[in-house]
Order: sequence, then C-alpha cells, then structure tokens
Amino acid sequence: MKKNKIIFWATSGVIAAMMLMSAGMYLSKSQQLVDGFKFMGYPQYMLYILGTAKLLSVFGLLQPWSLKLREWTYAGLTFTFIGAIWSHLATSTPFAMPLIFLAILWVSWAFNRKMQSATV
Repeated sequence: MKKNKIIFWATSGVIAAMMLMSAGMYLSKSQQLVDGFKFMGYPQYMLYILGTAKLLSVFGLLQPWSLKLREWTYAGLTFTFIGAIWSHLATSTPFAMPLIFLAILWVSWAFNRKMQSATV
C-alpha cells in the first residue's frame, strides 16, 4: 500500500507541477506559445481557455475529497494530452513531451485505482 501511495503521489506531483508551469505560460501569453499557436492555426483566446483548464486540473488532481472530481480530471487531462499529440503530429512538430506526460498520467491513474481498490 505504501509503495502505491508513493508512486501515485510522485507521478501526480510531476503532472501537477508541469500543468502549473504550463498554465503560467499560457495565461501570461508566452511568446513561444503565441508563435506556436499561430503556426498550428489556433486562435489566441485558446491560450486563456487551456491555461485556466490546466490551472484547475492541478486542484482536481491533488484534492483528496472527491474521487469523482479526480476521475474527471484524469479524463480531461487525457483529452488535453491526446489533443496536444494530435496537433503536433498534424503540424510535424515534436510530440514526445505530451506523449511522455500522457504515460505518466496513466501511471498516476493506475495507482490511484490500486489505492482505491485497496481501501474498499
């Protein structure tokens, strides 16, 4: 049980830290992101929508009160990472990082499930 918790919190912490940094870059309209969004053909206002969603996902992932909220957060982050991978593939830009974070997210999800089944 202790190993499951350590793996869950380590992977969740990595995802939360990355999403927090990413949200800051999106909400501050980092020039690199603005240029990337222009190149991919996405409107600038998507920076605020995605930045806010990423910021909220940190809370949803780390909060201990609602398992349903955490499950919805996993779903939202999965869609976000798959969308990022697809966007990068469609524009022939590097897609490794969203793929790596998707794999880390799935490890977090799997160990969250293991912890929940151990308490039932």
